[in-house]
Amino acid sequence: MLSERARALKPSPTLAISAKEKVLRAQGLDIAGFGAGEPDFDTPQHIKQAAIDAINKGFTKYTPVAGIEPLKDAIIEKFKNDNGLTFKREEVIISCGGKHGLYNLFQALFQEGDEVIIPTPYWVSYPPMVELAGAKPVIVDTREEDDYQVTGDLLKKYITNKTKGIILNYPSNPVGSVYTVENLTQIGKLAVEHNLYIISDEMYEKLVYDGYKHTSIASIDKAFKERTIISNGVSKAYSMTGWRIGYTVGQKEIISAMSNIQSQSTSNPTSISQYAALAALTGPQDFIAMMVNEFQKRRDYLVAELTSIPGVTCYNPRGAFYVFPNFSALMGKKYKDKVIETSAALTELLLEEFHTAVVPGAEFGKEGYLRLSFATSMEVIKKGVERIKKAAAALI
Repeated sequence: MLSERARALKPSPTLAISAKEKVLRAQGLDIAGFGAGEPDFDTPQHIKQAAIDAINKGFTKYTPVAGIEPLKDAIIEKFKNDNGLTFKREEVIISCGGKHGLYNLFQALFQEGDEVIIPTPYWVSYPPMVELAGAKPVIVDTREEDDYQVTGDLLKKYITNKTKGIILNYPSNPVGSVYTVENLTQIGKLAVEHNLYIISDEMYEKLVYDGYKHTSIASIDKAFKERTIISNGVSKAYSMTGWRIGYTVGQKEIISAMSNIQSQSTSNPTSISQYAALAALTGPQDFIAMMVNEFQKRRDYLVAELTSIPGVTCYNPRGAFYVFPNFSALMGKKYKDKVIETSAALTELLLEEFHTAVVPGAEFGKEGYLRLSFATSMEVIKKGVERIKKAAAALI
């Protein structure tokens, strides 16, 4: 028999949608895919060459569990230059992607009886990973009119003597919202006052629009930094999702505990990928600006087209590469003889009848919404949005 833990766990819905999309494509169907959270650009050539060079030089053996020192040094330099933050090698761990780092972090920090505050809309893996650590996710609903930010006044209502931490994701997956320095300051002060850990997921920090400049909560105040663990990686900014390299920085004791967990599970991240990540962080950075420029064009088009659908609204994302339109006005309508009552039902309709893959908003803690990734070609975006319009028009 399976454990209760395994029986209660659902697969990642974003990966499940992508898998179903691939199955339908294999059957010869033309699917417009908005599901996957990965850039459609190829990994830059100098990064790929660094991996080839690592293979040719024989860098194919085990590395230290927490990663190679040159990559740690590059990560330290990145935080110094980009965020004004100083870290030591023992405060850095490299893992098999950002998700792996967060999983290890939650295992190191949380246990039965702990509560962890998670604002909605949240990345789909936060609540399950908190639960896998034995802790309780405490969901805090944020509003579009507040730019989907947690305010200090809202946060106060959910802090109890069991609260161990709060998860912040900015720019956000799925909605693309960002935090103001004012709100980050309020959150930081509450974390210090109540002795909470701040898990700051900044994976999309390089992918921002409209002149926005990312500010890490840890850079605002020394006291905030002492309570903050930052998760980041090379997956999104350098189009390296399959290379599986993420990194986490924070207090030495926490990073050491994460390393112990990693040593008993995966051991070190792939040696070759680490050398590729080193080239990403230390090499030319112009690729990011090119990608951001293209993403912004796609965002502008997609938001305009989606909001042209009667009853549909859509927050204009300031970062990441997702839109999170509100289709609540269409809920309760019928397609043929089937009533569309949930975002999951609408997702199923779009995929099976209109050959368009999206992710239901309920998986992110917001019923009535859909997540669409614009990390795909303009050709696919135009084709997919026309199909979504046809689906909306077919509902009565």
